[in-house]
Amino acid sequence: MISQIPRVSVIMPCYNQGQYLDEAIESVLAQTDQDFEIIVIDDGSTEDRTLQALQKYERSSVKVLHTANRGPAAARNLGIQHAQGQYLLPLDADDRIASTFLEKTVPLLDRHPNLGIVYTQAELFGEQTGRFDLPPYSFPEILLGNMIFNTSLYRKMDWEKTGGYNENMVWGWEDYDFWLSILELGRDVVQIPEVLYSHREVPKSRSQQMTEADWVKSYGQIFHNHSTLYINHIQVLFEHLQTLRNDVHQTHHRLHTTQLALHATQLQLDSAQLRLNQVVDRVQNSKFWQARKFWFRLQKQLGRTVDLGDELLN
Repeated sequence: MISQIPRVSVIMPCYNQGQYLDEAIESVLAQTDQDFEIIVIDDGSTEDRTLQALQKYERSSVKVLHTANRGPAAARNLGIQHAQGQYLLPLDADDRIASTFLEKTVPLLDRHPNLGIVYTQAELFGEQTGRFDLPPYSFPEILLGNMIFNTSLYRKMDWEKTGGYNENMVWGWEDYDFWLSILELGRDVVQIPEVLYSHREVPKSRSQQMTEADWVKSYGQIFHNHSTLYINHIQVLFEHLQTLRNDVHQTHHRLHTTQLALHATQLQLDSAQLRLNQVVDRVQNSKFWQARKFWFRLQKQLGRTVDLGDELLN
């Protein structure tokens, strides 16, 4: 990490994540491109382990800011207000980045003036492992759902132009909302096809605790925050709605067809069972069957062994 004005400011909100903080910070300190600063924002932590970890970093080159608990959006905005870097990289205190993250993302912003967001492919670790897949970025399809990871590199001047993270995103998705703000500036987006970001899956994360009502409120808030953007591209919403309606109609049609087939099959089974019962009745009432039953009873009375299978048929 250099002493002069850094190229990148890594913005790291932390709320009671002390057990993971070292790993997140170490992943930044291990960068092959050392032109950065780290700003940790204590978002009103109450856990002793976290407070002790933060106190340790206050004595290091890491900048630590303290605030009352107001959520990630407000914490990031506070950190960025104190940031010196030309570029910004949000990184949650329980996540990590590969050692070449800055080396491979920073030059893209340097070379392409209209590039607004650079992100990479990602993986999961912790409670769940494997690829962390989002749909490939495309516009205006991003209006239907987020396609960009929270840990992505962007320009501080764009944060200033947009007014920062919207703190009215109280249920989450403040990163999704912020990306839409950058897109409203007419910026381009690029994803590096390499896994350079690792997202930790933890029990009871914010995303896991969001209810269906929270989802609806969050989508509603995003629409209000970016109503012009949505209105200008309203066609994509109606196209998506029409696709959903077609899918529902086709599903209902397949379900109805399946129910008719099941009903026909049940009628065939009932008919076959009836015929089988009739055959059994005729056989059991035949003179041969009656004689057979008499023969087995006689065998048992005489103490002779009767085959179990034959006995069960009587």
